[in-house]
Amino acid sequence: MKITRNRRVSETAGRQSRSKFPNALYSEAGNKMIGRICGTGSFVPEKTVSNDDLAKIVDTSDEWIRERTGVARRHIAEQDTVVTMGAEASRRALENAGISPEDVDMILMATSSSNVIFPSAACSVQREIGAVHAGGLDVSAACTGFLSVYQIGQAYIQAGMARTVLLIGAESLSRLVNWKDRSTCILFGDGAGAAVLQADESASCLQTVFHSDGRKGWTLTCDSRHKDGAKDLSGDPSTFIQMDGKEVFKFALTKVPEAVREVLEKAELSTDDISWFLLHQANIRIIEGVAKRLRLGMDRFPSNMEEYGNTSAASIPILLDEMNRSGRLERGQNVVMSGFGAGLTWGACVFEW
Repeated sequence: MKITRNRRVSETAGRQSRSKFPNALYSEAGNKMIGRICGTGSFVPEKTVSNDDLAKIVDTSDEWIRERTGVARRHIAEQDTVVTMGAEASRRALENAGISPEDVDMILMATSSSNVIFPSAACSVQREIGAVHAGGLDVSAACTGFLSVYQIGQAYIQAGMARTVLLIGAESLSRLVNWKDRSTCILFGDGAGAAVLQADESASCLQTVFHSDGRKGWTLTCDSRHKDGAKDLSGDPSTFIQMDGKEVFKFALTKVPEAVREVLEKAELSTDDISWFLLHQANIRIIEGVAKRLRLGMDRFPSNMEEYGNTSAASIPILLDEMNRSGRLERGQNVVMSGFGAGLTWGACVFEW
């Protein structure tokens, strides 16, 4: 999604003036609105599975997993589903924003592991939280999912089709994992994150980029015929998550820095202008590699995968909520979000918090 260039009209002088964000599209009377994140929320199941717990199931150890992934434990849904987790994260985001569910115009839900096929998970969340005036739809872009719904939400607001959009990333990947496959079961966890995107006349959305390459889709797959992966290991192996870890690793280390540079170039910003880089929480080695390729320190690349593992579409909004509630995100800061995952898909956005 390309944000077109516009200049801000001065209310006092009545003449055009340039801001410190030269490529931003500003919300003024007669111009398109821009969405600002005004509230966040997250939810993870209570049950955790530690690396030591996994060592009792597969040939691994806490040291081996931490060294290669940065993960120490992951939260696993028992009674919770994608819908219940997404609904609870949404309630917390709306409360944080001070917005009633009845004021939500659109619910965009990123998930690749929903417990329902139809009605959509978004419509099910709508029912759960009482967002009676909202439309709802699901988006399947795997680990790039939250970035996708953020971009779509901005498009709805800029087109004048919505004023308040609820963005959700929720996953229950434990349903899709073969718990006897060491290469995948150590990585994934369950959870949900949400954000409220609301039209704001003072907000600026700088740029977004999104890409896909279906030719590389074979590197990360999951057949739709799966049963409950946490309980039934007797089915076709293709019904569980299958990943070529080396290929995905190389892909992420190449494409994420490229996407970050691309979006900053479009926004006419440099890495020095960015306070935080919020990357999909897949593997600490990937994040360290991206920081190195961008010639930046890790102090601007927050991570929480030690506690949650890879929660796919939920990873960025869970991290965003933690950053928001801890006070590390401050109004006026420039933030980059970047996701990458199955498809293959990848992208980035840069915006003012």
